[in-house]
Amino acid sequence: MVSDGQVVVKFGNILAKHCLDQRCSTELLRAAEHTQSISSQLGIVARVKAVTGESKASSELLLSNVQNLIQAVQHVLRAAEAACVKGLGPPSADPEEEEVAAFCQQWRKKLTQHRAKEALNSDRDELGLRKTRGAKAEPTLMSLVQEQPPRSRNIPKHPNPRKGHTVMDRHL
Repeated sequence: MVSDGQVVVKFGNILAKHCLDQRCSTELLRAAEHTQSISSQLGIVARVKAVTGESKASSELLLSNVQNLIQAVQHVLRAAEAACVKGLGPPSADPEEEEVAAFCQQWRKKLTQHRAKEALNSDRDELGLRKTRGAKAEPTLMSLVQEQPPRSRNIPKHPNPRKGHTVMDRHL
């Protein structure tokens, strides 16, 4: 979980660097920094628990930190969605940045298609507001991450991004 948190932090930092909207970029950086802190804290708690053994208090603390990390990751992904919608600048020649940009473009394309379908098949009330009953939810980055197929069985479970693995090799 800790290393997955670090992958999300890197993802958020790359997007913040290329976000065209300053407020979205700042929010994304804050969310990534918060996720970094919680991920580090979780690593410390997990190492202490491994050394001290089973105790109810340490298990509860570990579980609480895991839940906090999940919430922080969700915050990063919501901020990333806003950044993608506001617009991203062109990625540099860095393969990780290109991969992040491609992933975001894939999500934005799905979002655009979803919105186009909704516009064609609109169920509007008398005020022109969209009816919520029966409407499909818009695609999110989280749903796109969850539907990504495994890339290869040869990729180690926890690759070190500094050794040639890219951000998106790992399933966020």
